[in-house]
Amino acid sequence: MDTPAAGHATSTRADVPTAGPPVGLYVHIPFCVSLCPYCDFVVVAGAATRGPSNRIAALAAALTTELGLRADALDEHFGKPGTANRPPLETVYLGGGTPTLLDADIVKHLLDTIRDRFGLAREVEVTIEANPGPDERGDPAALAKAGINRISFGAQSLDAAELRRLGRRHRPGDVADAVAGARAAGIASINLDLLYDIPDGSLVTWIDTLERALELTPDHLSLYALTLDDPDAEGLTGFDGDHLPTTRGARRWRDDAIPAQDEDRAAAQYHHAVHRLATDGWRGYEISNWARPGHESRHNLAYWERRRYEAVGPGAHAFDGATRRWNAAHLGRYTAALTPPSGGPPTLPPGGAETLDAETARAESIVLGLRTDRGLPRTAAVEPPLADVFGWALAAELLTIDDTDRIVLTTRGRLLSNELFARLV
Repeated sequence: MDTPAAGHATSTRADVPTAGPPVGLYVHIPFCVSLCPYCDFVVVAGAATRGPSNRIAALAAALTTELGLRADALDEHFGKPGTANRPPLETVYLGGGTPTLLDADIVKHLLDTIRDRFGLAREVEVTIEANPGPDERGDPAALAKAGINRISFGAQSLDAAELRRLGRRHRPGDVADAVAGARAAGIASINLDLLYDIPDGSLVTWIDTLERALELTPDHLSLYALTLDDPDAEGLTGFDGDHLPTTRGARRWRDDAIPAQDEDRAAAQYHHAVHRLATDGWRGYEISNWARPGHESRHNLAYWERRRYEAVGPGAHAFDGATRRWNAAHLGRYTAALTPPSGGPPTLPPGGAETLDAETARAESIVLGLRTDRGLPRTAAVEPPLADVFGWALAAELLTIDDTDRIVLTTRGRLLSNELFARLV
């Protein structure tokens, strides 16, 4: 998914949402060598990823076409990149999947297309996600030359037994090698993703994983509670859905894993991380994200500040300030629309959209603002929807007023944020 810029603080006003040009761009690359049983991202593996019938070239062609179609629409509505109403992009994020399975020349081609059609700010942040395994992390020097200046490794754990339990292909030593390689290549900012509340995990193992991660001196840490959702039951995997159906093997794995999770253990693991990282000078700038000063993910901050972003690729989500839009997750339907096998003209991929009203936009602003350490101005306490639950949240020690007179989540509030947010939307 990382420092709020002045003038971009989350608003809580009930203004009617208005559309505008993006400040960021997300590119979804769905390929992985194998599928992890807990993962709900739009991912394809096997022959589509490797071998003579892989779909990488087909996806690259479709992405290039979609970038052009999306840019054409922005040109029409807001003018060419760099004009008064069309600032260049501040961030680009290549997520997945495992985008580093693409050759660096394909990454360069995509970034060159983005630069030409969207414009890139002088200090643009360009992130790529990677798995740490030696056959998955890509060539960091070539990626840096292509324009990548931030990399996010999906480490998940630094305990060998936990990695096997999660179905991960890499080993703890691969994470150290991946970080060292990215450093040597001159990648300016390195993130590690770690999971807690792993089935049959322990506080001791989590403490050890966090210490071993800190020894690698990353610039950013994303610490996520392992959440085993059911996108099929939630209706997200239909014809135009933004998720793919869960495989039978993954469903069986999750059914076994859920009873082996523990809320109290997860709370202890999160509390330890909060205190350990604060002691070491890290800024916990969002519920699940910590950074060394100056290494916050600017792209993800754009999401939490409700700034506008474009997105391309199967399952990708975009937001123009008034409407949320998504592409359907199915890779074949995505490429068929953009590069028709009949040779006909390309069309935008299937998907859906939701136009936001003022009430929904206000609730989103409250929820997203509270996710960050900047929180909300104190005046938000007397405005709906926060006014309706503010007293309860204070009494439950989920919210507090900090020394800058802003409303922020307590550590307890971060742990129980879903309960609070459910009352706000």
